Amino acid sequence: MAFPSSSIRAASSTVHPTYLCLHLPNSHHASSRPSNTNHDNSYKCVKSPKIVRRSLFSLPASFLLLHVSSSLAIDDTNTPSTSAVDTTITDRIFIDFSVCPSYFRSDRPLGAELSSCPDSEPLGRVVFGLYGRLLPVTAANFKATCTAAAYRGTLVHKLLQGQFFAAGRQGSRRDKGEVQPPSGLVRNSETVNPKAFKLRHARPGTLSLCLGENDDDGDIKLNPNYHNVEFLVTTGPGPCPELDGQNIVFGTVLEGMDVITSIATIPTYKPAERIRLFNDFAQLIGDERAQTARAMWDRPLKTVYISDCGELKVTKKYLSPPSLP
Repeated sequence: MAFPSSSIRAASSTVHPTYLCLHLPNSHHASSRPSNTNHDNSYKCVKSPKIVRRSLFSLPASFLLLHVSSSLAIDDTNTPSTSAVDTTITDRIFIDFSVCPSYFRSDRPLGAELSSCPDSEPLGRVVFGLYGRLLPVTAANFKATCTAAAYRGTLVHKLLQGQFFAAGRQGSRRDKGEVQPPSGLVRNSETVNPKAFKLRHARPGTLSLCLGENDDDGDIKLNPNYHNVEFLVTTGPGPCPELDGQNIVFGTVLEGMDVITSIATIPTYKPAERIRLFNDFAQLIGDERAQTARAMWDRPLKTVYISDCGELKVTKKYLSPPSLP
């Protein structure tokens, strides 16, 4: 871009020298020149050097970058540190994922569960490691739900491509892929403990208990015997900072990340902008059908479900992988 010569002359000018008066204490470090006053302190006026004022266009790019980066710096003094968090893996849980092509067919038997899908197409097995020392109650409840086969036949009901997928929605309709938690689960007090939210959703394959992303019905949550068993798994490729502080990270993928990636590539239902605006208005005026319709958003167009789950018995129970979130 060409600038007029007058603009260039105005952008670069010389500031005339000024005099700066410095208040210097009269100590042994001060100048040996005798003082004209009887006070303990003296003033010394020094001549400042010439300062050339330049326009922003003539400044080095490195200076501008440093100035911008310093102004946008974020104070992370309150950010929780994960260096002292015990992420020792105490349990290994496997979950097998499959696809049921006949789930929406008209000849499907009424009330048939997903676990008995006749034409199931396996996607593969994922092995999760649980942080049982850090979150003993959350890990124990997840392990108990898996070993009791309560997750078997559970639908993957939400998939946000590039972020995560969720499964384990609680309810009484097994034919719709909902979960009925087994008896004997401990009341999870860790969901209200700030220390349980220290770990971040920093990488793909992070296993987290759904709290902020929970889709369980409100009537179910009001049950005094309610136990949150809905979980999510981050799919990548990057971190999910929007999940931090709202959901509890209690494990990670040890094997089967390729299965997680294959699930993440499945297309999902995306409503049009007009439908989203209408749904927002209906929810604003208190129409209960808005939440029901919203539950269909971001649902995989393929019926992905948990075909099997359980615990893997290993010789060495405790394991600390080299890189954890």
